[in-house]
Amino acid sequence: MNHFDSTNNISLQFGHRGKVAIFIDGNNLFHAARFHNIDIDYNKLLRVLLGDGRLFRAFFYTGVDAGAERQQGFLLWMRRNGFRVVQKELKTFYDGTRKANLDVEIAVDMLSLAGRYDTAVLVSGDEDFVYAVNAVAYKGCRVEVVGFRSNTAPKLIDVADCFIDLGEIAEKVRKELAHGMRYEERDIHVSQQPPPPPSFIEPAPLPPPCSPSPVIPEPDIHAFHPPIGSIIDAGPAEGLGQFSPDSDFIRVTDDQ
Repeated sequence: MNHFDSTNNISLQFGHRGKVAIFIDGNNLFHAARFHNIDIDYNKLLRVLLGDGRLFRAFFYTGVDAGAERQQGFLLWMRRNGFRVVQKELKTFYDGTRKANLDVEIAVDMLSLAGRYDTAVLVSGDEDFVYAVNAVAYKGCRVEVVGFRSNTAPKLIDVADCFIDLGEIAEKVRKELAHGMRYEERDIHVSQQPPPPPSFIEPAPLPPPCSPSPVIPEPDIHAFHPPIGSIIDAGPAEGLGQFSPDSDFIRVTDDQ
């Protein structure tokens, strides 16, 4: 098995990786990253996963809530930054849970495009993809699996040509947060817009003569450019109660 060289941001291989197709299981990555207290910067992730290859396509699969404006804003940002977004509307089940399973869509795309790319990069830890990974490998394509080791099924790691542990390269794909901000205080998958131009900021009134200069408060940037993007509207503790830090392997699937 080949290994990931975190220094050069490319995986060691027996030849060039050629055209690279990236398949990101958005729901699986969201839960795994949340468990590890990491907010993913998708621009950084794309560059790291591409390495020395040539990008064929980068797919992002996720369930969507039609009424979630911030999520729609995030997905629009993804489309404008090199990702092909494949989405399915969330379904509400009898127990009140809402989910959308896109395993079939991911497997079909990987197989139908095999032969048009040289390397498939699957970002998921779901054991359900073992058969699809094998089928793609039988077609002569190199298959790399990306995920957090504790959240990735061992069988999926075993069938891959290369496994890239996101935990080992977390600092290379982590979103930079504002100084002093805790993980719980910001939105998941937030894309901050630039500050407003000076013309948007109302000038402060001039102080009266001979009076001390008043302290002018900083303008509220978010009043003009609110944060956008949240893959799934979920409470911070949703789905995490079953995880145990002592477990060797934690399986993350769409059911979570």
